Amino acid sequence: MEKSVTVTWAGKMTFIGTAPSGNCVTMDAGPKSGGLGLGHSPMDLLLMGAGGCASIDVVLILEKGRNDISDCVCQISGKRAENMPRAYTDIHLHFMVSGRDLKEKAVARAVELSMTKYCSASATLAKGAKLTYDWEVIEA
Repeated sequence: MEKSVTVTWAGKMTFIGTAPSGNCVTMDAGPKSGGLGLGHSPMDLLLMGAGGCASIDVVLILEKGRNDISDCVCQISGKRAENMPRAYTDIHLHFMVSGRDLKEKAVARAVELSMTKYCSASATLAKGAKLTYDWEVIEA
């Protein structure tokens, strides 16, 4: 299945990414690289994409299991190589799932399924970086 998006230059180092849905995201380099810092860096978007993809899976899996979840936050950190192209070498996703009477086992299963079977963004990044993850359950 092929997917196509468009990235259009908006001046300086600012670019607008447009998805087939018509939704847009602004990308920009920081001042050190000739940008104005008006948007997300493409490298930050890679991490956000992995966190978003995995979080969608976790929420869907927990909701299908009729778990009473009220929040899902994913903190993603990435370590980049020192030399160009400065690719991510290590990426860690930390899931904080809140809800009423959530079972550790259910959250662990949802995160494991996302990270080992369903999350295509994480699977793509894992081809070039060491991907790790953990989770915590928060009673809400």
